[in-house]
Amino acid sequence: MSLQLEFHPLTMKHWKDFVSLFGPRGACGGCWCMFWRLSGKEFEARKGEGNKKAMRTLVNSGEVPGILAFHQGRAVGWCALAPRGSYPTLSRSRILKPVDERPCWSVSCFFIDKAYRRKGVSTRLLEAAVAYARSRGARLVEGYPVEPRPGKEAVPVFAYTGLSRAFIRAGFKEVARRSPTRPIMRIELD
Repeated sequence: MSLQLEFHPLTMKHWKDFVSLFGPRGACGGCWCMFWRLSGKEFEARKGEGNKKAMRTLVNSGEVPGILAFHQGRAVGWCALAPRGSYPTLSRSRILKPVDERPCWSVSCFFIDKAYRRKGVSTRLLEAAVAYARSRGARLVEGYPVEPRPGKEAVPVFAYTGLSRAFIRAGFKEVARRSPTRPIMRIELD
């Protein structure tokens, strides 16, 4: 039986839920899901409280930076989603640079409560993110998951962009691969 989950865009209404999910460490090392939005120098300078404030400012401006998954009223998962241009670090990446000139939305990050990992939450978050992007006029959604080498298990802290198997289950297809463990995957929205 699958978990009964609800999905909501991150707005100020759900800011406290987001903070509760990310905890005092900001999910992973003070990131607060700002890694892809800043230069390396800016990210390091703001790590922790500065990144949290930057995310709050973003949410307070009315921008929706992602989707939260809730189980029994508690936030248990996060999927960052925005038009690709919101993530300048992607364009600077040799491995994740644009595949072509088509405008797309990007799924850049996940954070799942430890008690809810390996329960299909990432796949369901992807489905909710795709539905949200479609509702905002997106025609294409792209993701940058990790694909562990055969016989190896992904370490959760290094799988923050998601695992390819979750993307496949959500209907994404591989469109490029510039690294053995980092496919670029897309789903077309009609």
